[in-house]
Amino acid sequence: MAARYPADQVGSFLRAQELKDAYTAYRQGNLPLERLREIEDREILKVLEMQRQVGIDVLSDGEYRRGGWASDFQDAVSGYVPGSPPVVMSWHSPSGAEATAEPAGTGGTARVIGQKLRQTRRLTEHEVGFLKQHATGPFKMTMPAATYVVTRGYKPGVTDQAYASRADVLRDAAAIIQAELQALVGEGVEYLQLDNPHYPDYISEDRRNQWRALGVDPDQALRDDISADNASLAGVDRSKVTVGMHLCRGNGPLGRWHTEGGYERIAEQVFGGIDVDRFLLEYDSERAGGFEPLRFMPGNKTVVLGLITTKSGELESQDLLLQRIEEAAKYVAVENLALSPQCGFASTLIGNPLTWDEQRRKLELVVDTARKVWG
Repeated sequence: MAARYPADQVGSFLRAQELKDAYTAYRQGNLPLERLREIEDREILKVLEMQRQVGIDVLSDGEYRRGGWASDFQDAVSGYVPGSPPVVMSWHSPSGAEATAEPAGTGGTARVIGQKLRQTRRLTEHEVGFLKQHATGPFKMTMPAATYVVTRGYKPGVTDQAYASRADVLRDAAAIIQAELQALVGEGVEYLQLDNPHYPDYISEDRRNQWRALGVDPDQALRDDISADNASLAGVDRSKVTVGMHLCRGNGPLGRWHTEGGYERIAEQVFGGIDVDRFLLEYDSERAGGFEPLRFMPGNKTVVLGLITTKSGELESQDLLLQRIEEAAKYVAVENLALSPQCGFASTLIGNPLTWDEQRRKLELVVDTARKVWG
């Protein structure tokens, strides 16, 4: 189907304090699930109304039923054991200052894959019904890419007690994601988005050396990852749905990030190799490099330019946005471009350092700029 959606957004929105407190209380056993759902429902209705008023082309429930953007997978799948991720990210504040550890508030206790992955329930079944009923327009469902699950969960010495190889873990994770995507298409969802496949992990030499030290060849891992994410999409009826993929560079609490470097090193393999309709790319700062790698983008794909940062409340210049869209159009036909914030506004329970009104103004800027360019 591959609908246009010139004014897009990545999916997560700032949560009201009541919702944060309710989720925490539920996790601690101090709030019944029914009461949490009531609060979630009310806040989702509010964020849907805000999006409708702004005029964004595709809606989201803000990921309000999750503690973190990727928690739908871990909450629905067994096989995890306590443990730190295989590669420890160096987190930075929006200004670039380095933080010594991954920030708190990322949605749960750190876990890695230590047993066979087994699905215990649907990932998003408890989310999609309410959204379908109340969105009154196109909406997206988001979930982590299979390769995010494995990049952050596969740990040599732990995971290999259950799996013979990293590729075997990818196969199981991809099958779980594939089943969820097919179920969502069957439920009439018009836009599916896979998030944070960690392909940017294979850009910088420092990060590549971290993988080598763990016995993982980064070039082979990238090939395996592309194959696994494509396996997730196998059998999905593409005449009924638009499929996007968001390449993230870290969106921790308080606007922190962990990855930098242009797309050049991975562009030809990723842009040409992944069977999605839309790539949502982060281009809000110099960390992402220039637009030149977009020359590898196939002509049948849409590039959603993430030119508007969610890491601060400062509003971008529309003139500068229009200039940057024109620059990107040197490599991708302007009719194959779209606009969005660079990432979600609250990938974690804590959220990014901006206010609800600043968040709204960012979305209004997306919509107004998109209308000026694409009508």
